[in-house]
Amino acid sequence: MLKIFTIVGARPQIIKAAAISRQVRTIFKGKIEEVIIHTGQHYDENMSQVFFDEMEIPKPDFNLNIGSGTHGSQTAKMIEGIEKLLLEHKPDALIIYGDTNSTLAGAIAASKIHIPVVHIEAGLRSYNKAMPEEINRILADHVSTLLFSPTKTGYTNLLREGFEDTEKSGRTKFDKDHPGIFHCGDVMYDNTLFFAEMAEKKSAALQQNNLTAGNFVLVTIHRPSNTDNQARLTPILEALNEITNEQNVEMILPLHPRTLKMLGNAEYTGIYEALKKNNRIKIIPPASFFDMIVLGKNAKLIITDSGGVQKEAYFFKKPSIVLRPETEWKEIVENGTAIIADADKQKIKSAYHYFSLKNDMSFPEVFGDGKAAEFICKKMLELL
Repeated sequence: MLKIFTIVGARPQIIKAAAISRQVRTIFKGKIEEVIIHTGQHYDENMSQVFFDEMEIPKPDFNLNIGSGTHGSQTAKMIEGIEKLLLEHKPDALIIYGDTNSTLAGAIAASKIHIPVVHIEAGLRSYNKAMPEEINRILADHVSTLLFSPTKTGYTNLLREGFEDTEKSGRTKFDKDHPGIFHCGDVMYDNTLFFAEMAEKKSAALQQNNLTAGNFVLVTIHRPSNTDNQARLTPILEALNEITNEQNVEMILPLHPRTLKMLGNAEYTGIYEALKKNNRIKIIPPASFFDMIVLGKNAKLIITDSGGVQKEAYFFKKPSIVLRPETEWKEIVENGTAIIADADKQKIKSAYHYFSLKNDMSFPEVFGDGKAAEFICKKMLELL
């Protein structure tokens, strides 16, 4: 039996990991054993037993309880904790997801003691090394043995960095010096298909907020580059306020704790008061996973600085406005269903105006067929 360890560090990674875990418990039962390590990178009080039970997600077997800290101290503590468990249990491989400090810590710990690393969401690039995530994903890719990219662009990025073209080479033996790269589709698309029906039954987000499907805009703002910079956050909020007044459209803004904290500062008094007085903008606490699915599925358009929410907009065939100077999901921009507006008020307003008039968008299946996790499990059994 193939024994794999999975590293997660925050709720989004646990949700991503659920796609693989479902396959392990069903199609690959008796063939793959999975042990889940939560680093505790992000503490989330919503991570109760109910969360795991309702979403049919296995609870982590180990929690390192690392908590917050500087990048260096946090990552170092994770490496130490992960290495100890790997030496004790000796798995056949370690799975890492995405681009967090937990991802990097798992990659370093396993690769240095010669345990194969399997990187899911490999090959993504923003080409902006000012983002800690960009550093994490590049370093993780370059010590991995098996790399699974959700998109063709990600696969091409790896080729550009010198990885051998596995689809053409015919190689069947891989290690970190001769890694295998695969275009598999996105495990979050697997999850969206799986959880969408469940979310409709469990979430009352539309009713609780008096929203009508197709008649509101979902907005999320959480990245420190936006929330911690007045020169960026103020024009974003001004754009939202002006769009609702000029276009007579409703917006719902699940407010991230970081954003809420910043808005309490004196320099935001004017715009924050304007938002609170605007009866077309509904400011609510952070939304649950199910609520976010229902809000995204029923919105007319999504405005976000979240990489994950950009993808979910595409999954639900909704246009999106990206509040960043770049995106790792280049396909959705090239397809014309997302516009990069950064923190520029006029660009945000122009993008909204453009999408409000455009009715002929298409959403090709650039993120796979919803069976990425099954593909990954088959490849691990075949190649590890």
